[in-house]
Amino acid sequence: MNYLDHFYIDGRFVEAGGRTRRPVINPATLKAVGSIALGNAEDVDAAVAAARRAFGPWSRTPREQRLAVLKRFEALCIEHQEALAQRMTLEMGTPISFSRQAQVAGSLAHIRNGIEILEGFAFERESDGVQLRFEPVGVCGLITPWNFPVLQVITKLIPALATGCTVVLKPSEYSPLSTMLLAELLHQAELPAGVFNLVNGDGAGVGQALSSHPDIDMVSFTGSTRAGVSVAQLAAPTVKRVHQELGGNSANILLADADLASAVANGVHAAYRNAGQSCTAPGRMLVPAHLHDQAVAIAREAAQSVVVGDVFDARTTLGPVMNKAQHDRAQALIAEALADGALLVSGGLGLPDGVGHGFFIKPTVLANVTEHMRIAREEIFAPVVCLIPYQTPEHAVAMANDTPYGLAAYLQGSDRQALLRMAGELRVGQVQINQPAWVASAPFGGYKQSGNGRECGEFGFEAYLEVKAVLG
Repeated sequence: MNYLDHFYIDGRFVEAGGRTRRPVINPATLKAVGSIALGNAEDVDAAVAAARRAFGPWSRTPREQRLAVLKRFEALCIEHQEALAQRMTLEMGTPISFSRQAQVAGSLAHIRNGIEILEGFAFERESDGVQLRFEPVGVCGLITPWNFPVLQVITKLIPALATGCTVVLKPSEYSPLSTMLLAELLHQAELPAGVFNLVNGDGAGVGQALSSHPDIDMVSFTGSTRAGVSVAQLAAPTVKRVHQELGGNSANILLADADLASAVANGVHAAYRNAGQSCTAPGRMLVPAHLHDQAVAIAREAAQSVVVGDVFDARTTLGPVMNKAQHDRAQALIAEALADGALLVSGGLGLPDGVGHGFFIKPTVLANVTEHMRIAREEIFAPVVCLIPYQTPEHAVAMANDTPYGLAAYLQGSDRQALLRMAGELRVGQVQINQPAWVASAPFGGYKQSGNGRECGEFGFEAYLEVKAVLG
C-alpha cells in the first residue's frame, strides 16, 4: 500500500500534496486500514490531459501490441491474486473465500475473456458494399462502485484498453486499496504513459468533474440510480456518451414444478452473496401460495446454515455490509416490514449472535411479504430474502415486472418451454434459469432505471466503439 496518498497520472504515481485525506474503514472491525487523498477538479484536468495526449498513439497501436500489454497485465494479476483478495477483505469485509473465489476469480475470467475477444474482433467489416469501421470512442471516464471493486473496474477497463481508448478511473472512495494495486500492476505491465490514469476522490469532487469534463468522450458509471441520474445530467451539456449500470430489485420466481428444496435453499444463498450487496441479488423470492409454508421451512434452514464471523477465516460465508448508512437503512426496512405484517422467519434486527461490532446484519428471511411493502419495492443491498406468495405464473410475472428496475430475474422450474416463455415476458437485461453456471461473456445491463448499454463479452467492446460507414 505504498501509493494510497498518490494518484496515477501520465505513467507515474503523483504525490497528492496537501489534499484532504479520507480514512478507509474495515466494516468488519470498524478500524481504519489506511487513508487516501481526495482529488479535485485540477487533478481530473491533469489526468484527462494525459489521457487526451495518449489517445492518438494508443488508438493507432496494432492489435498485437494491445494484446501483449493485456497479457502481461493478466499474468501479473494471476501472480498477485492473493494480495488482491486480501486487500478486498480488508477494505470491504468480504469473507476471504468470497474474495478469492468470486471477486478475484471473476475478475481474472473477464480479463481472459477480453483478451480472447480482442484476438478475433473484426474492427473492419463489409455490409452491402459499405465498409464499416469500428473505432475507439476516445477518452473514457470510468466511475466504479465499492461492492465489486476490482471486477467492476476490469469489466470497463479491459474493453476500453482493448479497443484503443484511454482512461481516467475514479474508484469508490470506500474500497480503493485493491484498485491502487491494480494501478501498480498496470504500471508494471508497461502500459504507455497516459493510457490509464487514476484519481481517487468522492462523487462531489472527482465524480462530478469527470462527468462534466468537455474532453471526456464517454463516461461509464456503475452505482445507484440516484447517482446515475446526476452523472447523466452533468454529462448532457457536452453530449458525451453515457453508459450506466444502476440499481436492481431482482425477482426469483419458483414455479410449482420446481425442485422446491434446492430452489429455495440456492435462492437464499444467492441473495446473501456478497452480503446481499449485489445489484442482481434475488431478494424477492416469489413462491406459489400453496407452497409458501414449505418454502418458509426450507428458507429458515438455509439462513441458519450461514456462517458469520471472522472474515479472514475461510469457513465464514457472510460478512458485513459496507457502511453505517447501508446498515441503518437495512435495519429500518426490516423493522418497517415487520410492523406492516411480514413474518420473521430467521434473522431480524441487531447484530448476529457472537458478533460484537461491525456493520453485520443477521441473515434474514421474511415471509408473507406483500408486493406493496417497501422492502419488496426497493433495492435492499443487505442479506435479506422476502418470500412473496403468488396465485398464478401470470401474477408472478406481473409482480416481477412491477418495479422501476430491470436488471435481472431468476426462474426455477422443470418445464423448459414454459420457462423460456416467461423469460420473454420479463422486462430485464438478464434472466437466469435453474441456477446456471456463470458465464463471463454474457452481456450484462438493464432495462428501465437499471441503466443503459451492456458490459461483458462483445457487447462490452461495442460500448467503447464508434461506427464509421465508408461508402464508395
